[in-house]
Amino acid sequence: MTAPSVDPSGTSPGWYTDPWSVAAWRWWDGYAWTAHVSDGTADQAKRPRLPAWLSTPVLIASILTVPIVIGLAIVQPVAVLLGLVPLVIVLPPLAWLDRVEPEPWSSRLHALLWGATVAGIISVIINTITAIVVNESVAAVISAPVVEEATKGLGVLWAVRRREVDSVMDGIVYAGWVALGFAVIEDFNYFASAGDLIVQVFITRALLTPFAHPLFTAWIGLAIGLAISRRQSIWAHAFWGYGLAVVSHAAWNGSLVYAEESGNATSIIVAATCFVILFVLAVVTVVAIRRNEQRNFLRAVPVLARRYGMAPSEIQVFGHWRTMLATRRSLPRHQRRQFDAVHSALARLAQLHQRPGPIEPVAEQRLVDQLQRARATTA
Repeated sequence: MTAPSVDPSGTSPGWYTDPWSVAAWRWWDGYAWTAHVSDGTADQAKRPRLPAWLSTPVLIASILTVPIVIGLAIVQPVAVLLGLVPLVIVLPPLAWLDRVEPEPWSSRLHALLWGATVAGIISVIINTITAIVVNESVAAVISAPVVEEATKGLGVLWAVRRREVDSVMDGIVYAGWVALGFAVIEDFNYFASAGDLIVQVFITRALLTPFAHPLFTAWIGLAIGLAISRRQSIWAHAFWGYGLAVVSHAAWNGSLVYAEESGNATSIIVAATCFVILFVLAVVTVVAIRRNEQRNFLRAVPVLARRYGMAPSEIQVFGHWRTMLATRRSLPRHQRRQFDAVHSALARLAQLHQRPGPIEPVAEQRLVDQLQRARATTA
């Protein structure tokens, strides 16, 4: 039985020829290609058992994580509510960063769940064992940075495995979503064990440093994004990004541990000041990267128009950033996902053209198929 080719006029989920040639078939969920593949045999050509926002690692980790969160919500609902505050603070900046090349909601949700389940449960187990066998200081300064950044980094690499990372900004965005999921779960634990110090813990964790974990893991996302955009070794870049993430995380945790053990309040002030400076530098860097990718996309629109037959209405909308944002805001909420799908396909094609070396035919055809299907859903 031959896998059907992608039909731009059809929008229904189903199995289609794998545009990456990894397998015979790849599952299209109605919005984007997923990680589900089949070799074409009858027993495999069935609808994937897991939706795009789930994966086997997330599902397995959820078996342990979900009951803990539910139990905590029953016993200490205030801790869970306070732990959700970073979501409200960090989500808007992540959404703003994602506007250059919108990612599918299912992919972002998967990254969030990876941080909350896979990274969360592995880190809790290893850090707890380290604290028992050695001591809590070693767990905080050595075990936590090494294990937590590794497990969060794996979440970014899983997005790479799904072919969801095409640029530096993609890497930073997925790192942010994974780190945010981890931070929320970690805050549940902090608030639950805060006792009489819950106000101080809330100010420190939710208000002063909600961007701590995204800031650390952003190094990994930036490194991986650079590797992909330059067609260089992903693993080589991931290692130096991981190293910077671990060092910055360890320095922050170490300063807090030293302040607590020595009773020196000055060290907390110095650490907080350094964190603010690092945060400001990171913001400036990320904004510069975002603006550069935004300019590159706008410059690529004429090339995309000639090569892929963009309609005059598409050129008018996507050729001007403010017009594109205004058009998106004017659409009903249910149509914005389709609009983002067209925008994402065009942005990914722009990134493909900006990479050094010749254009990869398979990658280009995959994105052209994505663009055609996205156009079909908005027609």
